[in-house]
Amino acid sequence: MGQHSKPRLHNAMWPGLVGKGNDEGQEPPISLERMLDLTASAKVNGQRFEGIDYFLFLPHTDPSASDDEIRKIADSIQSRGFAVGSLVAPVWKGTVGDSAMGDQAAREKFLEAVRVACRIAKVFNEHGVRKYGVIRIDSAEHGVAKWREDAKANTSKIAETFKQAAKIAADHGERLAAEGEICWAGMHSWRDMLNLLEEVGMPESLGFQADLAHTYLYLMGYNAPDCALIKEGYSEAEFYAAYEQMTDKLRPWTIDFHVAQNDGQVHGAGSHDKTGKHCPADDPNGKLDIVRCAGYWLKDAAARGIEHICWDGCMFPNATLEKTETWNTILSTMIKVREAHGW
Repeated sequence: MGQHSKPRLHNAMWPGLVGKGNDEGQEPPISLERMLDLTASAKVNGQRFEGIDYFLFLPHTDPSASDDEIRKIADSIQSRGFAVGSLVAPVWKGTVGDSAMGDQAAREKFLEAVRVACRIAKVFNEHGVRKYGVIRIDSAEHGVAKWREDAKANTSKIAETFKQAAKIAADHGERLAAEGEICWAGMHSWRDMLNLLEEVGMPESLGFQADLAHTYLYLMGYNAPDCALIKEGYSEAEFYAAYEQMTDKLRPWTIDFHVAQNDGQVHGAGSHDKTGKHCPADDPNGKLDIVRCAGYWLKDAAARGIEHICWDGCMFPNATLEKTETWNTILSTMIKVREAHGW
């Protein structure tokens, strides 16, 4: 281990699920056990991943599983030497939840998804496998067309749902992190994300989850051209000036962080709308200096209660996920992030 022990290094389990399925053209999901084994097999200079972040839905987890069934999953995770960090609440239509700006029935489903996540979190916490991390949400409203019909009113509706969700989380001793991503209405640009966080106004209970791949597209103004901070053909100096501007606004809210790479393209698979394309850590088309960019988000991270960082390889092809070298390269990159910005 290097000079820093924190943030702990986690891998996400949901790349085995998101965008996967049994429809034509889709790759099959990868089981939780297989994702755990692939993560456990990675090793760089004696360092391994220290934990996992986890999506609370099928086929990895039945959200209505009994406490005993959840404890068995916890045992399986812990047996590999892993902690559980952040949990993804099943807030989307087709899981437990529905749109945070929908009608009353839809919004009640959204809140039920947060209750489900808090219940499972409590089992993990009492088991001992989980001692840190947040519960991740988003607006669960795909695309921005419907939101644009009345942007102000729809943002207020999402904010009201988030306030209720944050209260549920706080009552369970949890914090919610809203992941900024160009496909989620009301969260599709850095400015709209900031407006929403400020309208919720509960920083102790609801913050921001920054992902390097998704926030890169915030800079480019995808889905919100008036919010673009840089244009195609930008210089390195222009990029970092814009990056600092964006991170200075969103970093104070940031309580969860995904290390990732992006090639500037949008990508979608299955029911997951077009969003930032996650690339392998060593992708030759990657636009980001991962270690340098991570530093903008991790400044004062410990003061915001961040205990770990997580790699997000969402929508990687299965063949990429199955390769040991994929995970060794990712782990090596995360070690560099910790060496540069850890504590």
